[in-house]
This record gives sequence, structure tokens and C-alpha cells, in this order.
Amino acid sequence: MFTVPLGDHAQLRPLEPWQAPEFLAHIDRARASVDPWIPWATFSTDLDSATATLQRYADRLAADTGRIYGIWLDGTLVGGVMFTRFDSASGVCEVGCWLEPAGEGRGLVTDACRSLIRWAFRERGMSRVEWWATPGNTRSTDVARRLGMTREGVLRQRYPYRGVRHDSEVWSVLSEEWPPLGEASGSGVKAELDRLMGVFVGAFTNTGERRPDLGAIRDVFIAQGRIIANVGDEPVIYDLDAFIEPRQKMLTDGTLTEFSEWEVTERTEIFGSIAHRFSEYGKSGFHKGKWFEGSGHKTTQFVRTPSGWKISSLAWDDAPATGAAE
Repeated sequence: MFTVPLGDHAQLRPLEPWQAPEFLAHIDRARASVDPWIPWATFSTDLDSATATLQRYADRLAADTGRIYGIWLDGTLVGGVMFTRFDSASGVCEVGCWLEPAGEGRGLVTDACRSLIRWAFRERGMSRVEWWATPGNTRSTDVARRLGMTREGVLRQRYPYRGVRHDSEVWSVLSEEWPPLGEASGSGVKAELDRLMGVFVGAFTNTGERRPDLGAIRDVFIAQGRIIANVGDEPVIYDLDAFIEPRQKMLTDGTLTEFSEWEVTERTEIFGSIAHRFSEYGKSGFHKGKWFEGSGHKTTQFVRTPSGWKISSLAWDDAPATGAAE
């Protein structure tokens, strides 16, 4: 049985019918958060029905029309990803996911889905990978966005579930849009590093009706990543949790509104499995009701991991702001 590492304490492995007792225990823990979005969780209510769910995917695997994989964190099954459809003749497949609360906030689903998409494009020659989600399932659509997918539209009242018809959002990524992560250099790696930086910078945006998505920062960093503010007399060094939590509060409690940050210029150098980026950025918003504008510089280090490129550290230095201080 193959195993794909997802960080230090998590693994991606096939999920098979003989694992139905473990699968059922996991679904029971996940049911409240999963059931509204994944109808088959409704049907895995006892050992027989859980076995039947996994057997359906085993049959699809044998027919090369679908596959299912589990995500284990510290030895406990906490979620999974699957090819709900896999049509090698047309070159189109669909990826899906689910996760119980104990696995949230670690980027596990994004990393696992990235492994499936990479395999579909590079090993099976697929042309298009789709992602279908109910519009209200923002966690699902956030993952699609982190994977670099494009939202193509909404199919209205596409399917019934528990007596109500639901819409489906359709997202996709094409093979020519997917970065070749295994290359040591070149435009593909550069595009992936651009994407990681875009996710980091965009995570703070709360302009208009957009909500900040600071959980995305965990998806683009290694678990041991460090973020360093060098804006005062001494550097302040954060781990991911210490960095995210106070900023999540500021961006959601009204302290910092209509905020956005963007790269102005950047220079990126790639050296095999490591890379460095030096960038200038701008930012603006309202701090406690007062408009401000600012700028500064970032230095960012990247490493290539088994699940793709990640940010290992980032340090920044602000120029004096115009207006209120952040």
C-alpha cells in the first residue's frame, strides 16, 4: 500500500472496504459538519452501509472510473479525498473531499487534492480536473481557489437532497494551467511560487463583501514555518498560529476594514529544490475608521516538499504609513 506524506504527522493512503469500521467511526465524528455537503455520508450509518460505500469506490477503482483515499493524522482517520468521476476516454475527472473538525486548519485537504490533481495530469494524461460544490459550502470553494481553479458558473437546482433542490458551482483547472512542480527551474515553478505568494497576500483581503481567509496561510507554509516582523527595534518571530490569530481578529472585529495588500514588484530566484523571493508591496484600508496607505518589503523562502512547493519563512519591513498606523 502506498503512502504520501502530508507534513510531519499526516498521511494520504487508499481507503478500502476492509477499513469500514475505522471509516464508520470517523464518519460518526464528522457527520455534523460533512452531512450537509456530502450526501453519501448520510448513507454510511452502520457497518454494512459504510462497507457498501467503500465497496462502491473499490468497484470504481477496478473499472478505472473513480478512487477514494483517506487522510490519517497521528494515526487517526480524519478525512479523505476522492475522484468521484474519472473518465480517461474524455480526459475529464472530478475531485472531491471531506474532513472532520480534528483535521481542519492544517492544509491537509489542499495538499491531498494537489497530489491527486498532479497524478491525474502527469501520470494519466487528463486534460481537465473539475470541482463541484454547493455555493454555500465556502470551505469547499476556498479549497478550489487555493488549488488555482477557475469558477466557471452555477448550475441551478441541479440535484435534490433531503427534499430540497440545490445549486452546484463548477470549478476547474486545465492541464496547461497546472504547474510542473517537479522541474528544478523554469516558468512552471515560477508560476507555482507566484500562486503561493498570491494566496498569502490575498488571505488578508476583506474589501467589499470578501471575507479574509487566513486559514489559507497554513496551506502555503510548511508546518514549521516562521513569519518575522522586522519593523521595530528587534525582530518579532511568529509561528503560524501566533501570526494568524491576532490578525484574524483584527480583520473580522471591525478594527481593520476594507484592507488589501498587493505585490508591486518582485524578484524570484530558483535553485533546485529551494527558492527565494524579494518583493515590494503596497497596502491600504481603514484602521479603527481612519484611512491609511502603506508599503514595505518582504523576503520569502520556499522549499519543495513531497506535496509540492511551500513557503518555509517570510520576513517583512514596513515603510512609514500614510494615515493611521497599522
